[in-house]
Amino acid sequence: MSTPVFRIEIPPLKTSPTTSLQHCKRSSTSRATGSTPYKSAKPRQVASSIVKTKETLQVSELFYSIQGESSYAGYPCLFIRLAGCNLRCSYCDARYTYDEKGRRMTIAEILAFIEESPVSLVEITGGEPLLQKNVYALMQALLDDERIVLLETNGSIDLRQVPDEVVKIMDIKCPGSGMDHHNHLANLQYLTSTDEVKFVLGSRQDYLWAVDFLKRNIITPFPSSRQRPKILFSPVTSELSPTELAGWILMDRLPIRLQLQLHTLLWPGETRGV
Repeated sequence: MSTPVFRIEIPPLKTSPTTSLQHCKRSSTSRATGSTPYKSAKPRQVASSIVKTKETLQVSELFYSIQGESSYAGYPCLFIRLAGCNLRCSYCDARYTYDEKGRRMTIAEILAFIEESPVSLVEITGGEPLLQKNVYALMQALLDDERIVLLETNGSIDLRQVPDEVVKIMDIKCPGSGMDHHNHLANLQYLTSTDEVKFVLGSRQDYLWAVDFLKRNIITPFPSSRQRPKILFSPVTSELSPTELAGWILMDRLPIRLQLQLHTLLWPGETRGV
């Protein structure tokens, strides 16, 4: 099977914090839906304050692929997958991050990897990225570098320290995940219309639970679609037919976006680096 190019295996890292194949400057970044995740070529250097920092993160893998989820699906994207997770969802597709220590890398080393691509779209994922305190410094460094930054989080950890400019893609865990008791509902107050809420559904029961949650906690408090976060329903395809889920969404006429994992269609059977 073909796999995405530009993947860097962990632990090897061939670039240094101060060198890259080609330094380029991104076009101005915003959280608007119309933002284009590409940059124009122009020499630049990593900020000296970042190069000198000793802050580190445990990184599971760094790779370049097609964004498979969210409203940014289909765009080329750079992924920073951090090691470690505090939940054990029944359908998890990244279980290798549970206890994997990965490689300890400085923020400067991570930025050196990022600098080698003309793509401005960067996602920080896991595991659960917010378990590592230095992830906030990484997010800010990427924003300062004019990147479009996506954060994929399981929703169990307080979001108040996440920079406003970061696009937050937050899970609401349904009962089928076995982790619904970890939902931190106070996080909803930190989401805006540029953020996204994701429900992963494995059954009709999960769907009904999610619709009820949606009406009580998102649609009613935010009646205007311009105020509320985007809502994504994604099926566990081994347990729930996407066609069946699509039918329910159409029948109930709710403001829901059906989400399929595009990367699993492009590279079926691959579990890492996609």
